[in-house]
Amino acid sequence: MLQRKLLKLPACLALLLFVVFATQAQTRSTQRVETVKFESKLIGKTLPYIVVLPVGYHSNATTRYPVLYLLHGLTGHYTDWTTRTNIADYAAAYRIIIVMPEGNNSWYIDGVMGASDKYESYILNELIPDVDGRYRTIQSKYGRGVAGLSMGGYGSIKFGLKTTNQFVFAASMSGAFAATRATQQDRGDGWDEFVKTFGPVDSPTRKANDLFELTKALTPARVAALPYFYFDCGTEDSAMNLNANRELADLFIQKKIPHEFRELPGNHSWGYWDLQIQEVLKIAAQKLRMPPEF
Repeated sequence: MLQRKLLKLPACLALLLFVVFATQAQTRSTQRVETVKFESKLIGKTLPYIVVLPVGYHSNATTRYPVLYLLHGLTGHYTDWTTRTNIADYAAAYRIIIVMPEGNNSWYIDGVMGASDKYESYILNELIPDVDGRYRTIQSKYGRGVAGLSMGGYGSIKFGLKTTNQFVFAASMSGAFAATRATQQDRGDGWDEFVKTFGPVDSPTRKANDLFELTKALTPARVAALPYFYFDCGTEDSAMNLNANRELADLFIQKKIPHEFRELPGNHSWGYWDLQIQEVLKIAAQKLRMPPEF
């Protein structure tokens, strides 16, 4: 009887160890995705953001990581990337912190409505410092990238063109680059809200945030300080989007701006973006300053 109990003991211990390790693994996995309820003084409201941390972030208290800011599209929210793609799983292969902020329908600009509509300033002057203060980030342009889809793609390329000291990499998927050219016919029922952000046709706010005007105005010295740009668009996307992406790519070639533009099979959908975010992560890992391997 005693011998049978001793024989069973290793199996019990094995089961116990399995449960302990499985629980620890699950805890580590859960800890990789966090939500921060940030109170924006500029916007005057709570603007949450989701953070996906690299595998092993909590096991090393000194390693600093690059950050990729990942922007959502029009009518979307900060939860979109984690609920509609497998971003947390894809990110596990890279030593990068991913931050997904709330941008509402702001187009990530400082709009015409005044103090409560300063989403460009929020990203640059509130969000980035808050992330750098909370997490072990590489706090320079070489450790920082920005990417997004549709409205967020427009926003990421705009950030790359307007700031030379913030990002080393800027990427867009299905970027809505023609936003500043939109007319009432283009926006339909959303025209009134659009005008509240960009102002009427030919407004100074539109010109200040027009990707094509920003690119044309670049000097060679400014070009030399720009981040690396990547953008893609599906061949089944709208004609306006696809043509605007092609036009910007041609303009980048004329201005000798380092970039890559891809036309790929697909439309303006989450199926397309779930595939392309994997490519964006791969390129981001090549362009961002990565932490040393141990």
